[in-house]
Parts: sequence; structure tokens; C-alpha cells
Amino acid sequence: MRTEKDFQKHNEEVARVWDAFNAGKPVRVPMVISCNVRMLLLDRKLNQKNVTFKEYSEEPGIMLEKQMEFQNWYKLNVPQDARMGIPAEGLDVSVDLQNYSEAAWFGCEVNYRPGQVPDTEPILSGDKKNLLFDKKMPEPLSGIMAKNIRYYEYFLEKKKEGYSFEGSPVNKVFLSGMWTDGVFTAAVNLRGTELFTDLYEDPAYVKKLLAFINQGIISRLKALKKYCGEPEKNKTLGFADDSIANISTEMYREFVLPFHKELVAAFSNGGPNSIHLCGDSTRHFKTIRDELNVKQFDTGFPVDFSRLRKELGEDVTLYGGPNVNLLLRGDAAAVRTEVKRILQSGIATGGKFILKEANNLAPETPLSNLHAMYETVKEPGKF
Repeated sequence: MRTEKDFQKHNEEVARVWDAFNAGKPVRVPMVISCNVRMLLLDRKLNQKNVTFKEYSEEPGIMLEKQMEFQNWYKLNVPQDARMGIPAEGLDVSVDLQNYSEAAWFGCEVNYRPGQVPDTEPILSGDKKNLLFDKKMPEPLSGIMAKNIRYYEYFLEKKKEGYSFEGSPVNKVFLSGMWTDGVFTAAVNLRGTELFTDLYEDPAYVKKLLAFINQGIISRLKALKKYCGEPEKNKTLGFADDSIANISTEMYREFVLPFHKELVAAFSNGGPNSIHLCGDSTRHFKTIRDELNVKQFDTGFPVDFSRLRKELGEDVTLYGGPNVNLLLRGDAAAVRTEVKRILQSGIATGGKFILKEANNLAPETPLSNLHAMYETVKEPGKF
């Protein structure tokens, strides 16, 4: 078991790594790991009380407890270039609506299936394709966003009361929904796979639907920012749109890019901006870089790292790494081999590469594989 002294030594090294990276003189490739509370709820060993996602999602007290428990586990167990150990100031928590909130805000029902994260069913399938146009646009802070605010205020009240988990108080509290999973991804969630047929058979409908959705996303984000007292525009904007992995760059330019431009214009003061894209959307990266001033890409899998660095140049920051299935099912030797292959691909040329899982760690992933990943990236000679 690591001691407070071990964590202090780790944190001092991490500070040096990031100071060097941010100064443009990296000493090695940094590594980070993204994961969330499903690491606890969907792990048979860690979820001793058998708390379900439905209970977690529908009871703010349970959500707060599990948020604190997850942060405690994350900071004590997940090796990465981040501050480890329990901070004296306490643990940060967030209202957690997973990836269903946008579709739910437009009217989709949230489903809780055993052994899965919550998800929604399309409401525009078949002859219901025009259902949204027949309804009034939801009020920005209505429906699931009202629940979001209710839970947020509950968390703040519990913080005020001195709520703690294993001696750690609540530190910062974050609202959910302060970014978007993307206009095209929301359209797929609402219309289902029929949307891809619509691209050919009814392109005017697709453009009308995307315009409606984007209008809703922008109004919701503006309302949440106003509620939190945040400026409407910041220097940079981070967003996602995973479903563009399913279309050609020509289709991306025609159907989606205009709405990404509208989103960026609404919330960014010029950038450089950032985007998260699961799957393989790398064929779009150059267009996204040039049209949206995106200079930071969080990649998915599979990715040709060598080609990507050559295509984008050395001034673009890229995140990427081993497939989460390898981390889940492979052994430490296979993880080391894959990390070395990625680091030797040329992706680190110029010093703007950050190693991470691709993409979002799966429950029950052996921590030994993460240690193997971290030990490999720390070996000398990687730059």
C-alpha cells in the first residue's frame, strides 16, 4: 500500500512532467486515464452493496455517496500523471447524467438495463421523424436539466452541512451538461440508424433536424452558463461528436460542419479549440483543424498514429493510446508492447502527445495493466 510519502514523491514528479510539457520542452510523454463511476457500479468486487445505475441516477444522496467513493478510489488506485492521494481540501463531485442527457432533454426515455450504463431509445424512428418539429422546443432548464439543477443544489447543500466520505469533505461541486456530445450524435440518438439512410433519401430533412437540435443545444448551454454565472464565451471550446465516425468527410462538410461552426461561434473567442472523438474519425481531423481551429484532439480507436502526426504537423496536441479492450482483456506484456509501438510510431514528434486509454476505461480492467502502461511510458528515451 502506498504511503503519503509515496504520493508526495509522485505528485512532485507529475508537476515537473507537466511544467516541462507546457513549456514545450517535455521530458517524457505524460499519461492520463479517463474513467467514471461505472468503474464502481459495474465492477462486481467494488460494488459491494450492489447499487444499480437506476438507484444511482434517481436518488441524489446515492449519487453523491458514489461520486465521493469513486473519487476516493480513483485518486488512490489509478496510476497516471495526475495528483494522487486524498487532497486535504476534499474530493470534487459532479452531477452525473452520463451520456444520455441531451437525448433525454429532447424527450427520449432513459432506460436502465442490467450490467449497462443508462441509455435512451430513438423517438423519431419510422413515421415519427417529424415529431420534434410538431412540438415546442424544450425550455432550456426543463426536464432532465431541472433534475440536473436540483441535484446540483442538493450537493451544494450537503457540502454546506459538512458531508464527508471516509473523513474527506466535499470540495468543488460541478453541474452536468456544460458541454455537448455533438449535434450529429444527438441526431443519431433521436432518429436512430435511419438517419444514415436519410442522408441519401431525404437530405433536406437531415439539415432541418440538425438545425433544430443545434438550436436547442446552444440555448441549453447558454442557460446553464447564465445559471452558473459563467461568461457565455470563453477563449476556447471543447466539445464532442462521436457519430461523425460513421460518415465521409464530404458528408461531414455538407451536413455537420456548418453546425459545428455555429456552435464554436456561439461559445469560443477564437480558440484554439478541442474535440473528443471516439472511434476512428481521423479522416476528418484536418478539416476540423482548419475550419474550427481545433488544435487538441482526444482520439479513439483504431488510429494510425504515424499518419496522423504527419498529416496534422507538430503543433497539434493529440491524446490516444491502447484500445480499452486490450487493457481489459490483455496481459501486462501485451500492454507494454502496444504502448512501445505507439510511442515509436512518430506520434510524439514535436512533444505534443499525451498517452491515455482509447477510450474511457472499462469496468474490471486490471490495475496491473495500467501500471504496465505507466511504467512503459516512464522508461527513458521516449523523446
